[in-house]
Amino acid sequence: MAVPKRHTSKQKKRSRRGHIKLAVPAMHYDATTGEYRLSHRVSPKGYYKGRQVVNETSASDNN
Repeated sequence: MAVPKRHTSKQKKRSRRGHIKLAVPAMHYDATTGEYRLSHRVSPKGYYKGRQVVNETSASDNN
């Protein structure tokens, strides 16, 4: 029968489970639009790195 020879310590057990956690998305404040957005993504208003790369009118026409 498989029985552990020694008691597994809390530290050993918790170090095995160190990768089991929730990932927090990287949100950044966009000073151009005054909103929070995901990093390396275009804002909902079409701005990226302070420049407008997508027109709002062309994005809303697709809907």
